[in-house]
Amino acid sequence: MKSGLILEGGGMRGVYTGGVLEKFLEEEIFVDYIIGVSAGACNASSYVSRQTGRNHKVTIGSVHHPDYISVKNLLLKRELFGMNLIFDDIPNRLVPFDYDSFHNATEEFVIGTTDCLTGEAVYFEKRQHAKDVLSLVRASSSLPFMAKPVEFKGRLLMDGGVADPIPIRKALEDGVTKPIIVLTKEKGYRKKKNSFAKLMPAFYRQFPGIVKSMENWYSRYNEMVEFIEELEVEGKVLVIQPSRFFKMNGMERDTEKLTELYNQGYHDAEAKMLEIKKFISL
Repeated sequence: MKSGLILEGGGMRGVYTGGVLEKFLEEEIFVDYIIGVSAGACNASSYVSRQTGRNHKVTIGSVHHPDYISVKNLLLKRELFGMNLIFDDIPNRLVPFDYDSFHNATEEFVIGTTDCLTGEAVYFEKRQHAKDVLSLVRASSSLPFMAKPVEFKGRLLMDGGVADPIPIRKALEDGVTKPIIVLTKEKGYRKKKNSFAKLMPAFYRQFPGIVKSMENWYSRYNEMVEFIEELEVEGKVLVIQPSRFFKMNGMERDTEKLTELYNQGYHDAEAKMLEIKKFISL
């Protein structure tokens, strides 16, 4: 038996996952395996390092920093999110990341990324790349048009959610038998074709893989959701997702809305806590 957490991204909607993981920390529930992409990988890092309250401080607490989400950044640096702020200033100075606790944690932690040249999903496990975790999470969070690719060991990498939006199949391949999936969209949600996809060839002609992956991103996401729904009906996975609709985009800066979604994640996990404990222990 091997328990696992599968965490999708979603930009600022990822605060929902932060609320879910806060309840897991409070209940001292630590699974054997975690895999995350984009915002899911960001939230997972503070869960693995056992830092209660940190996800709230990093996302909601920093959202009004002038460099956190900035059109000026996008125009000058081609980065909507202040990536140096998020992956250097915040973890190393403003809201310190507990590297020692992170490295000492025994669970597997896998970070999903997308190779810009091939378009394939590339995964990195904490134990093999402990010193590079911030670079890898940054790569996993670098969405086309919003951030630059990250170079790592000869590869150019971008947002892990492009190639593998909800990495349940990777978790199953890695031996997870008790998968808990945290989604940031409500039940029944389906992604529409991305309007930015048609602009990809002009902006990323040197990266054919990421262009191709973005073209089919929506259909790959929807196929994955349908697969998860089938597994849920069969009782093979446990899904935690917003129990009600939240009108919010991935670049939201309204702290009241973000706090509401974060609290919803906490309460949704709380409502399922007995079910979660039973599911893991069976």
